[in-house]
Amino acid sequence: MLDAKIPAGPLDDKWSEYKGHCKLVNPANKRKLEVIVIGTGLAGASAAASLGELGYKVKAFCFQDSPRRAHSIAAQGGINAAKNYQNDGDSVFRLFYDTIKGGDYRARESNVHRLSEVSANIIDQCVAQGVPFAREYGGLLSNRSFGGTQVQRTFYAAGQTGQQLLIGAYQALERQVALGNVKMYSRHEMLEIVKIDGKARGIIARDLVSGKLERHFGHAVLLCSGGYGNVFYLSTNAMGSNVTAAWKAHKKGAAFANPCFTQIHPTCIPVSGDHQSKLTLMSESLRNDGRIWVPKKQGDNRKASEIPEEERDYYLERRYPAFGNLVPRDVASRAAKERCDEGFGVGTSKQAVYLDFGAAILRYGKIEAGKEGRDDLDEATIIKLGKEVVKEKYGNLFDMYEKITGENPYEVPMRIYPAVHYTMGGLWVDYELQTNVPGLYALGEANFSDHGANRLGASALMQGLADGYFVIPYTLGNNLAEDIYSNAIETSHPAFAEAEKEVADRINQLMGIKGKQSVESFHKRLGKIMWDKCGMARNEKGLQQAIVEIQALKKEFWSDVKIPGEIDEMNPELDKANRVADFLELGELMCMDALNRKESCGGHFREEYQTPDGEALRDDANFMYVAAWEYKGEHSWELTKEPLVYEVIKPTQRNYK
Repeated sequence: MLDAKIPAGPLDDKWSEYKGHCKLVNPANKRKLEVIVIGTGLAGASAAASLGELGYKVKAFCFQDSPRRAHSIAAQGGINAAKNYQNDGDSVFRLFYDTIKGGDYRARESNVHRLSEVSANIIDQCVAQGVPFAREYGGLLSNRSFGGTQVQRTFYAAGQTGQQLLIGAYQALERQVALGNVKMYSRHEMLEIVKIDGKARGIIARDLVSGKLERHFGHAVLLCSGGYGNVFYLSTNAMGSNVTAAWKAHKKGAAFANPCFTQIHPTCIPVSGDHQSKLTLMSESLRNDGRIWVPKKQGDNRKASEIPEEERDYYLERRYPAFGNLVPRDVASRAAKERCDEGFGVGTSKQAVYLDFGAAILRYGKIEAGKEGRDDLDEATIIKLGKEVVKEKYGNLFDMYEKITGENPYEVPMRIYPAVHYTMGGLWVDYELQTNVPGLYALGEANFSDHGANRLGASALMQGLADGYFVIPYTLGNNLAEDIYSNAIETSHPAFAEAEKEVADRINQLMGIKGKQSVESFHKRLGKIMWDKCGMARNEKGLQQAIVEIQALKKEFWSDVKIPGEIDEMNPELDKANRVADFLELGELMCMDALNRKESCGGHFREEYQTPDGEALRDDANFMYVAAWEYKGEHSWELTKEPLVYEVIKPTQRNYK
């Protein structure tokens, strides 16, 4: 039985009551306690900086050469916060409600409400760090809209919000490194959790430059290692993003929750050929001003400029008049797929739709002309003025699109298509962000807790920084208060030796295969299985086939993979092989979870379960739970269900019309 440790009392009071009554560690005792942080993206950097500032002895592990290379920098569009700067009706409750509804009623109320409460603090923290958020003419911070909301609550820094937020967290982290409170281990990868007397007490890490295995003790271990979208091979994730840290914890007893809940982002640059190893995301912020459409005629091969307005189908505006182009990501993605599947797709592949800024450019141009009191300007001049406004708002995104496609989006519409982006599933955690393994925590995208079956845009940055800056300093202290008499355990302890041997044996086994097929080829084949049968749409037959195919692929991998080089040296192919081995096992579990969940909700769309007009059809009577899977051996997992109880929000069929 999993205990979520949700505090008693009214929802609005749970977090303040928790903070008021949780145990504290006094400053002198904090210096005796060691904390390991795996990953230095937004969640990891903010957690390490905060805990270092409090006085804990922190070890931070980064598998890149610098925390500034964390995949968090790729987040473009913004970060949500319930500050109601626009005076348009936003509130903590509204953000909480939108997040629960956006996740299709498959998230835990208490965690989501806490996230909404602390969201405003994040903006204040980041402004104090110097994050250059966009501002209005009068100096107030600017907001824009994102999908699944009817208010403007997304703070942004042009199209590089993730990068600017990460630099802020990185500065805070480096300050603690300079003060000696945090020790940074760059180019190190965690390959095993060390448990002693049932508690997580350390890790085995590999120095990715020398190949040497290292033992590290910690009174607690925090996993901030991001999501697992690269199980699909083609995704918007950085190529290095992987599931290894979370998966090693899973195989040591940590439950993996809702693994089939993966998010498909609707605005990505379409696949252009077999040569690609990743996909590029175009920020959801573009849907503020860009209009999405396809030709009304099937197989229309005319250029976009040759298709008159009356022959264009603005299908999101048609189907969802209340939200239009700003419906949630899962809804927009399925709608694009449906149009393309029906023969209305555009481009050479016909697997794309248009994202058109023509109307926005004209609208902004007229506003600029009005500011100057000019009603005598010709259309070309108005368009020129409008382009300048759009350039100021989205210029770096437009430049990126042109570099990749060779097309100028100021002149012709962008072509977009859905792609794997974020994973809502992750390690199961309780209200304190602790897994079911005592002493082991998961923060940010590595855990499952805040987004249900679909994440709203601009909420990933919010969750990562909320967990690191404002949640874990309280919840970790509440548990470490009982550990102040626990001395550091020497890494000569038998548990460390046994864990290191497990890692070494696994590496030796991989290197000893000496097969003929590259690691990359196995990853590609796994990705195709996952995308075709556990991607934007799933069905029982396809999922059953996928499980069999993945099991066969895993067997082939462990008998015929080729890894050049040696163990005791820098060997990226060996690192990749370790990660793909974990992806193969995760892929199987994802398909099992999707097969078990006989309903559609959010990003999990089972073709057998849909409304007459093609929307996701939930089954609250049988599936209103968190699916937490515990590893029991090869091809074997045990399901534990955490019931989701909604005390404040009453689940209904989602309606964005």
